[in-house]
Amino acid sequence: MKILLLMIFMHIVDDYYLQGWLASAKQKKWWANNAPQDLYKYDYLWALLMHSFSWTFMIMLPILIKFDISSLFYVIFTLNILVHGFVDNLKANQGKINLIQDQLIHLLQIILTYLMFS
Repeated sequence: MKILLLMIFMHIVDDYYLQGWLASAKQKKWWANNAPQDLYKYDYLWALLMHSFSWTFMIMLPILIKFDISSLFYVIFTLNILVHGFVDNLKANQGKINLIQDQLIHLLQIILTYLMFS
């Protein structure tokens, strides 16, 4: 249970405190307003990827420390990056989910990840 609580805490730290400028940069409209040139049209995708990687690293750090690493770790790590980015895009760019739905999905990710290793 300590590992799960630590994973949730790491989620809060990364998704709220450490996200910083990426919170704006992962939004298409931020780039349209601040760098409207075609050169930057898809840069929001990189910001989504970087935040998703950071978030995944943080929530999986307790697992990395506690459990032996296997190929399963890398598969789940990659899936968490993809799911987190997809969900954040639904909220930040497509407006299809709200913050509560976004956070519930992320908590579900954490619980499922924890269960895969416990």
